[in-house]
Amino acid sequence: MDQQDLSMPTKYDPAAIEKDRYQYWVDGKFFEATGDKEKEPYTIVIPPPNVTGKLHLGHAWDTTLQDILSRVKRMQGYDVLWLPGMDHAGIATQAKVDAKLREEGINRHDLGREKFLEKSWEWKHEYAKFIRAQWEKLGLGLDYSRERFTLDEGLSKAVKEVFVKLYEKGLIYRGEYIINWDPATQTALSDIEVEYKDVQGAFYHMRYPLKGEEGSIEIATTRPETMLGDTAIAVHPEDDRYKHLIGKKAILPIVGREIEIVGDDYVDMEFGSGAVKITPAHDPNDFEIGNRHNLERILVMNEDGTMNDNAGKYQGMDRFECRKQIVKDLQESGVLFEIEEHMHSVGHSERSGAVVEPYLSTQWFVDMKPLAEASVDLQKGDDRVAFVPERFEKPYLHWMENTRDWCISRQLWWGHRIPAWYHKETGEVYVGKEAPADEENWKQEEDVLDTWFSSALWPFSTMGWPDEDSEDYKRYFPTNVLVTGYDIIGFWVSRMIFQSLEFTGKRPFDDVLIHGLVRDADGRKMSKSLGNGVDPMDVIEKYGADSLRYFLSTGSSPGQDLRFHWEKVESTWNFANKIWNASRFALMNMGDLTFEDIDLSGKKSVADQWILTRLNQTIEQVTTNIDKYEFGEAGRHLYNFIWDDFCDWYIEMAKLPLYGEDEARIHTTRSILAYTLDQTMRMLHPFMPFITEEIWQHLPHQGESITQASWPVVRDDFHNEEAVAEMERLVSIIRSVRNIRSEVDTPMSKEIQLMIQAKDQAVVDELEKNRAYLERFCNPSELEISTDLQAPEKAMSAVVTGAELYLPLAGLINIEDEIKRLENEWKKWDQEVTRVQKKLSNEGFVKKAPEQVVEEERKKETDYLDKRTKVEARIKELKA
Repeated sequence: MDQQDLSMPTKYDPAAIEKDRYQYWVDGKFFEATGDKEKEPYTIVIPPPNVTGKLHLGHAWDTTLQDILSRVKRMQGYDVLWLPGMDHAGIATQAKVDAKLREEGINRHDLGREKFLEKSWEWKHEYAKFIRAQWEKLGLGLDYSRERFTLDEGLSKAVKEVFVKLYEKGLIYRGEYIINWDPATQTALSDIEVEYKDVQGAFYHMRYPLKGEEGSIEIATTRPETMLGDTAIAVHPEDDRYKHLIGKKAILPIVGREIEIVGDDYVDMEFGSGAVKITPAHDPNDFEIGNRHNLERILVMNEDGTMNDNAGKYQGMDRFECRKQIVKDLQESGVLFEIEEHMHSVGHSERSGAVVEPYLSTQWFVDMKPLAEASVDLQKGDDRVAFVPERFEKPYLHWMENTRDWCISRQLWWGHRIPAWYHKETGEVYVGKEAPADEENWKQEEDVLDTWFSSALWPFSTMGWPDEDSEDYKRYFPTNVLVTGYDIIGFWVSRMIFQSLEFTGKRPFDDVLIHGLVRDADGRKMSKSLGNGVDPMDVIEKYGADSLRYFLSTGSSPGQDLRFHWEKVESTWNFANKIWNASRFALMNMGDLTFEDIDLSGKKSVADQWILTRLNQTIEQVTTNIDKYEFGEAGRHLYNFIWDDFCDWYIEMAKLPLYGEDEARIHTTRSILAYTLDQTMRMLHPFMPFITEEIWQHLPHQGESITQASWPVVRDDFHNEEAVAEMERLVSIIRSVRNIRSEVDTPMSKEIQLMIQAKDQAVVDELEKNRAYLERFCNPSELEISTDLQAPEKAMSAVVTGAELYLPLAGLINIEDEIKRLENEWKKWDQEVTRVQKKLSNEGFVKKAPEQVVEEERKKETDYLDKRTKVEARIKELKA
């Protein structure tokens, strides 16, 4: 048993209490999965952040939700593995290392591949420390003994295994395709690495002359420099304007090349002129049309964005300089007859900022059709992945059902080098987990794999796969839940699902909890260009990690975006401060109470019974909502219980016995304070780990850390609905008296006469039993409780359930004002009566709603009618 330290600092200082606590947890190995076969496993793998710099608010939100789940499950007795790790982030990291080298006057090509990779690993080690330091600041309960990296030895082995097996099945192939090309970094990009920005451009309207006859055909383009690679014009086969031209030819201006006019259903007859120029090497849709019509693919650009020898006299020009010159030339020749300004969305490289070029390139691809079909079929069975909220299953299925083959090669050095070799003499391709035996006769593929290829294996490669006898793989895979944002459902979630199905035969996780994006106070996406980003470390420095975590986790419902407000973080700090001060008061009044001294069997006051019942209700509500991933609702119930019930009411009522002389009552009150505070800290701990550990260590407790304490459970012996009803009546009376005092500006320090007209003797007996509370919190000079009171002519009044209150205030009240006040109160109760009666007159509600819910509404109707009648009677009395 660990004896508590009953002294707490007077001021809540997050920095002081968070300072060394994390290291205490890590040193105690409280976050390490034990492998205890007596416990049920519960697994989460962290979405691995890129080793490129600081974590942002989105990471803080994402990881806080995971931390809440892992801490709750650990306290509920599960063997929890929350596996940490980082992603090598091929393009992003190489760009950062490249930039750093350029600042030092070093060109990576002069340095060479091996030396560059050494520099990249140095970067990884440096920035991994930064990320771990930020995890520490956030208080994340990660099992560092199992930390992984997408380029570590085990994951590299898994990547090779997957690549080779997919290749052997014919699901990985090498071919020409239109890809997103970054001319600045000279590499292919995945769709997620392309940011679309609205750019002021133009539609260039041109007439291509027909071959062998008079006339021309009108087309329009936003990229006139690509016309040099045109190999056809497409029209809709049912378009009466053009169908007679299908099979004929037009002459490509400037170049003079004959190009075919083809009919294709892809063309929209209503858009523009209804004729489209086809450039199969520079547009993905044109590429598909080219395949259907067996068109030549003419590439007119180099990888660096300059024009190549197919561009004729424009060879060597930058693509945008070429655009200017070709427009000028087309205008002079009369081919270009109109330039129409046009705002359009243009893809830019997320990393370099360069305009992305759709570009024909020989790359490695994954044949997605069979993999996607298996993933879609999964969602039709009992083992489907559950999306939370459910509506996000739809975009997942849409992505799977419409996906194209996945370009997985990247023209980089940092990453998983593709395990393919080309024979130096024959050109034969060899793919294997190891190099060919006569390696000197082969040259390995220079490209690396798309970063998403390795991260798609994350849930099972981190557990030791492809060694299916690995203890972690057998025990902790499949995982229980993935927490991630809706913006990468297609790019990451879907890929983990199809790779897991393909290689393990299992779904990678039971649930996918989807959250939104963190936006600024005005609802704008946070970005460097807007300068509206917020560093979570700055928030922690100002308000502490607990305040940030509570705001992030309770500020929205699943799937919704979250707006960041400094004021809301400050309000969570105020909440923490309230908890701190209430805990200090409780500890200061516990005397030398030890854990063994806690005794909840003594005689309890109505306040004692009420707070234990409310604790029961809060435990049930918080647990249920966390199980449903409704952290906002769980937080709301916790907040209301702590702030309203415990701090504002129970602590104040506990002062009566604590400051009295009845030792038995003092001990019972101390025990209930200690127990309630202990259970509350346990519930709050997953949301606010630092302050709860600090307070718990001062409380009478058993064990080394609250992280290892058991999760609160409902105790039936502490449930007393009668006490709740009694307490609610007391609170209503006290609040009504306070409100009346406030209305007439009568301070609490001034004694007033209080008369309570009870509806029956049972209410009289109940209020007499709790008379001490009424005297303490209403400060009456005289307190009269009866079923047979004569209402004073001049008095303020209020109606509560089961009673009417009268405060004779001669000389302090204006009768007319009191009538107006009562008339407003009558309107309020009349509206409530109308609302509840409308609900009860709805046959659908009465039939479909649970009987308990309907009964509650009927009770409300009776109560509201009673209150309205009594207020109405009082108005008549005053008017008389």
